[in-house]
Amino acid sequence: MVTSAHSPRLSSLPYELLIGWRYTRAGRRTRRNGFISFISFISVAGIALGVAALIVVISVMNGFQKDVRDRMLNVIPHIQVFSVDGGPLTDWRGVANIVQRNPAVTGVAPFVSGQALLAQGNTLFGVLAWGIEPQEESKVSAIASHMVAGSLAALKPGSFTVVLGNELAQRLGVGIGDQVTMVVPSGSLTPAGMIPRLRTLRVVGLFNVGHYEYDSTLALLNLDDAGKIFLSGGPTGLRVQTRNIDDAPAVAQQLQTALPPNLVAQPWTQQNRTWFEAVVIEKRMMFIILAMIVAVAAFNLVSTLVMTVTDKQSDIAILRTQGASPGSIMGIFVVQGAITGVIGVLSGVLLGMLIAFNIDPIVSFLEWVFHTQFLPRSVYLIHKMPSDPRVSDIITITVVALVLALLATIYPSWRASKVQPAEALRYE
Repeated sequence: MVTSAHSPRLSSLPYELLIGWRYTRAGRRTRRNGFISFISFISVAGIALGVAALIVVISVMNGFQKDVRDRMLNVIPHIQVFSVDGGPLTDWRGVANIVQRNPAVTGVAPFVSGQALLAQGNTLFGVLAWGIEPQEESKVSAIASHMVAGSLAALKPGSFTVVLGNELAQRLGVGIGDQVTMVVPSGSLTPAGMIPRLRTLRVVGLFNVGHYEYDSTLALLNLDDAGKIFLSGGPTGLRVQTRNIDDAPAVAQQLQTALPPNLVAQPWTQQNRTWFEAVVIEKRMMFIILAMIVAVAAFNLVSTLVMTVTDKQSDIAILRTQGASPGSIMGIFVVQGAITGVIGVLSGVLLGMLIAFNIDPIVSFLEWVFHTQFLPRSVYLIHKMPSDPRVSDIITITVVALVLALLATIYPSWRASKVQPAEALRYE
């Protein structure tokens, strides 16, 4: 019968747990023990770094998705209603009345959309031109609250004025009061070929919504002026705002049922579906790749435990002669490996959360030290490193890492349970 010489409180614990814990914190009494301790430390550090990397990367990808989504929704509506053939809405006010009857709808505004070129001197850029009703725009977007100069109210009918994204204005080298030329490719057909339409516009406002794609490509005109420039014959669609952004797909489905069959109600999730699906796929792939790194680190425990089993063969033999079963021997080394794994995983979780919650100042410091920019706005569409640590992700990562660490203990523990006392004590 195996007994424990520890305090009464500890003696109530299974001896497998006590011996496993003792092996985990064994000192460096010999050179071999010191080497095993070093390998054990490397295993713990590998698991910790792998778990931390997984938490940080997933948190950054969550933050990237959330940040870009929020900035997009400063500009784009929750739902767009437009004609199947892309033509103008013949009775847009009647359609707007149908939309507004839905209790989840908080705002509706007509718009005209088209592709064009903006020119200033020898500088030319492609733009997305929107014709809007300035008085109604605040109901469906947050552009009015992100004006850095001028006002949307200056977009009066017949004035042929324009409000530009701040990045676009800087590219063109223009400011308030300057003039730009809008070039619409679909112009007049003449014997000499297609002649694009040109229109001079005066800049009356600049906005900065924080989303590089829109700040560098969007131009806003008055609804009537845009209709004349693009020859649309009226609004080409309606921009709809809902009470809750997450309800937009369900509300769009309700509107689709109420609207005529030649109209489409498209939620924001469909407008940018490809982009969001790509982010989700990238997040899953990064999780798999980094989980494999954690797995490699976890299976370093195998070498640590195998060396421990070899070093402790005489101890195993003595325990067996005192009545310990092979299952108990196996349990001792499972405990040792599990404790090592838990220490590594919890250390990684703490380190990962510390970095994830402070990623922006950390990146800013590294950029200052190395005199470089890790996050170019023109590539990543955002101005800072976002991070959104989620409890569900952290729990999933913790559980997966612990399972991998436990799996790594099985073979060495099984090998320990097969040690024969007579064979182990032969050379003692």
